[in-house]
Amino acid sequence: MFTPDIAPGVHLIEHANVNCYLLEDEEGLTLVDAGLPGVWTELGHAIGAIGRRPEDLKALVLTHAHFDHVGVARRLVQRLGVPVYGHRDERTLAAHPYRYAHENPRAAYPLKHPRAVPILTSMLFAGALGVKGVHVTDDLDAAATVPVPGRPRVIACPGHTAGHCALHLPDRDVLLTGDALVTLDPYTGETGPRIVAGAATADSDLALHSLDALAQTHAGTVLPGHGRPWTGGIEGAVAEARRHGRA
Repeated sequence: MFTPDIAPGVHLIEHANVNCYLLEDEEGLTLVDAGLPGVWTELGHAIGAIGRRPEDLKALVLTHAHFDHVGVARRLVQRLGVPVYGHRDERTLAAHPYRYAHENPRAAYPLKHPRAVPILTSMLFAGALGVKGVHVTDDLDAAATVPVPGRPRVIACPGHTAGHCALHLPDRDVLLTGDALVTLDPYTGETGPRIVAGAATADSDLALHSLDALAQTHAGTVLPGHGRPWTGGIEGAVAEARRHGRA
């Protein structure tokens, strides 16, 4: 599913319950997160639908490097030579996207949360078991503005992974939260603002603490890595996530 201008100059590509975003300005496009391998064709269609060419894609920025966020990263580097931005603590994970820390055993979640089965199945069909790693070429530093189209500001919010970062677009009143705060948990099927279950989160306590950094942006529109956009303001989303707590 492609939704142009989900926010000003921000375009949503949702495939297999995983979100990617295109940031657009006069300098070109930035892709935020690289989904699963199955998003490749939809990404090309999305770029064309907004009147751009593949060559207009100037960078890939990773909120984090789990397998479902780097799915077409290597292919983009090979085809277009785009730089890949990520936090230094995501470099090893980006190269080996299945070697991630998580608090709880994953196998039990589909049994405890059957509503998650269709979500996880869709991810499998989108290539979740065949993701190749990628080399991060440029570091994301906390509070820095990334020199790519859209000029996102980096918000460090570790917990889901060691180097997880959100991206704030102050001029558009938008916060891209990656998996630091989602509105759909793929491992439980639960909806509404929350942190991701311990099946895929390295440190839930730290993830909950990092919600403070998100709230401090005061962004009106929240665009998560999984689930629908939240337009009730980041403070409200954080309050909901705290209420839900760990999973």
